[in-house]
Amino acid sequence: MFDPRDSWVWDYWFADDGQRYHLFFLYASKALHDPEARHHRASIGHAVSDDLRSWTRIEDALVRGENGSFDDLATWTGSVVRDNDGTWHMFYTGATLAASGQNTQSVGCATSTDLVTWHKSSANPILRPDRRWYETLEGSDWHDGAFRDPWVFADPDGAGWHMLITARAADGPRFGRGVVGHATSADLRRWSLNGPLSEPCEDGFGQLEVMQVEVVEGQPVLVFSCLARHATVPRRSPRGGIWAVNATSVTGPFDISKAYPLTSDDLYVGRLLHRREDNEWMLFAFRNKGPAGAFVGGITDPMPVRWQNDRLTAGVAAKTDPED
Repeated sequence: MFDPRDSWVWDYWFADDGQRYHLFFLYASKALHDPEARHHRASIGHAVSDDLRSWTRIEDALVRGENGSFDDLATWTGSVVRDNDGTWHMFYTGATLAASGQNTQSVGCATSTDLVTWHKSSANPILRPDRRWYETLEGSDWHDGAFRDPWVFADPDGAGWHMLITARAADGPRFGRGVVGHATSADLRRWSLNGPLSEPCEDGFGQLEVMQVEVVEGQPVLVFSCLARHATVPRRSPRGGIWAVNATSVTGPFDISKAYPLTSDDLYVGRLLHRREDNEWMLFAFRNKGPAGAFVGGITDPMPVRWQNDRLTAGVAAKTDPED
């Protein structure tokens, strides 16, 4: 388990350089006292591991920008991919406060040659929501301007790159408006925003947080997170935290009405990772709630996943002591 004693750790993502695994994670100091205050103080930390269980923390990857920048409130969740020329690209969420006091989000990028030292793009933000397809903060009754958590992956047919984005449709039921936002790029530098790869629905979710799509044992599957308070009534029991949707392709479309819970709400932000040592798929999560219902934080050890009755299922993570 990765659980620094001095910080709350929650959302995270991985990169594999072929020799070591890299963990990028959101964290905030426990000196804030209130874990709910962590979101507006988030930085992106960095740790490395040879076995996905023992992690060594190294220098941070990114911090928030200067006043007036798209990420001057906080740097939030993203993903990392490597270009054909060996350059690493980190796509991440930039949050800033609107005049209303609500946070509004857009997507930025930073690059690195070694996964350690990162440089933000001068073109940031590279993507913002477009009202033709997506809800914006203006005129919305949602608690924020949702456009975050970019998940970037190569097109399976070699036709460039895809980005999935946590977004809300311009119209639809308030708690069922969460959709799979979508953008495409030929070179990881210039991006075109497209319409969503899913539809809002009456038995859906207000937000599909921290999405990831993978092919696990031949079956494409989309994984996302949403808590009961942000979902439609039919989705509030059982109380899922991490959800999965089987698909016919990693590029969708995705039928969110067919989502099923992968974990309870004790765990949140599921990440699938292919462990190269034994060719196995593993699921990670952060600890969302303790026995008393309070926020806990910290990232689990890997949990094996398998298919059972056409549903992805996850095993139990082993418990270890917090990081010294």
